[in-house]
Amino acid sequence: MSKARRQHRISALLEQQSVTSQVQLVELLEAEEIVATQATVSRDLDELGAIKVRVPGGETVYAIPEHPVDRIAPEEHLRRVMGDWVADITSSSNIVMLRTPPGSAHVVASALDRAGIDDILGTVAGDDTLLVVAAESISGTDLADRLRDLAGL
Repeated sequence: MSKARRQHRISALLEQQSVTSQVQLVELLEAEEIVATQATVSRDLDELGAIKVRVPGGETVYAIPEHPVDRIAPEEHLRRVMGDWVADITSSSNIVMLRTPPGSAHVVASALDRAGIDDILGTVAGDDTLLVVAAESISGTDLADRLRDLAGL
């Protein structure tokens, strides 16, 4: 099997189920008759840009960002990310604060950055909190309402 096909299969597996370790991923590939060592899987994950994210319940799983950084992500992607990862949204002046499960703020920040929303100047992500800076054309309260709608809150 070619490297590209193996990496495509790895991407699909990570999308379909929670994969917590490289050993588990090797076993999943093996179940599909794809032979790969842990070292190969490690390199593949690195090349795919896979990251570990904390999911509700505290477990960490591998995830691959869906869109390249230089490409605008579609709104349905942003809705899915916001709905899956945003727990609370508050605002003050031109700042909106989003709360996520631990280890997940960067996932939401990346999705917002790639969404190309004109009303957002930028984001700053910590572990479970991210700040969104609103453009002068919109208040923090109005942007928070828009983000709540996207998150289904």
